[in-house]
Parts: sequence; C-alpha cells; structure tokens
Amino acid sequence: MAEGKLLLEVVTPYRRLVSAEVDEVTAPGFRGEFGALPGHTPYLCQLAIGVLSYRAGSARYFLSIMGGYAEVGPERVTLLTEVAERAEDIVAERARSARRRAEERMAGRAQESVDFERAAAALRRALARLDVARQSGVS
Repeated sequence: MAEGKLLLEVVTPYRRLVSAEVDEVTAPGFRGEFGALPGHTPYLCQLAIGVLSYRAGSARYFLSIMGGYAEVGPERVTLLTEVAERAEDIVAERARSARRRAEERMAGRAQESVDFERAAAALRRALARLDVARQSGVS
C-alpha cells in the first residue's frame, strides 16, 4: 500500500463492495459522523444508517450504509454492514416513495410505538439513499 493512504474495505454478508486505497473516509457513527485519515488512532465503533464518503485522489465516492460496525486503524478502515449501496445501484424514485410512505406512517403514530420506530428507520434509510444519489448526481 502506498504511504499516506488507507486501505478501505466495505463488506456485507454477500460481498466485498469496496477494497481500495483512499486518502480519507467519512462515515456515520452511532454517536455522530467521524472521519479517518492515514495514521488515525485505532478504535471500533457502531455505524448508523447514513452516507459513507471517501476520497481517492481528486475523486469522491458515496455509498449508503445501513448500520454495522467500523474498525479504524492507522493504515486501514474496515466497515462491516448488512447493506451498502453505490449511487448507481440506487433508484431515486423508489427511495422517494419509501420516504413518503415512512413519513405518512409516522404522521399518525405515537412516538413510543414500534411502528413509529420502524417507520423512522425506513425514513433514515430512504434519506441516506437519496443523499447518496444527490451527491453523486444520480437523482
């Protein structure tokens, strides 16, 4: 691996979606967004639903991720997630429909209900997909 680079790996139960040398990584941690650069202090964290972005040279890439775990080290960032999607795999209209359905379900529910929590999670997933599509120019 080249000096001053990180090896980024994004792994789902079905495939290794990304394995690349990158300059920086930004990911949605459960307690907030975090960034990693080469030489970062090692740590583990839980991932939230959101947008993973990484830069390799002058190119920036975006993926939606649906939670999981991250292991960060000085030379490597590994993300284990149930679902990760590249912008080109996202159908923006389907994500917009999912957002509308989730908002409708949430509008009439008490916040402590299980249905409300499921709708809120569906809304976060739809928003992450739409954000990736927008940032990548796919929408």
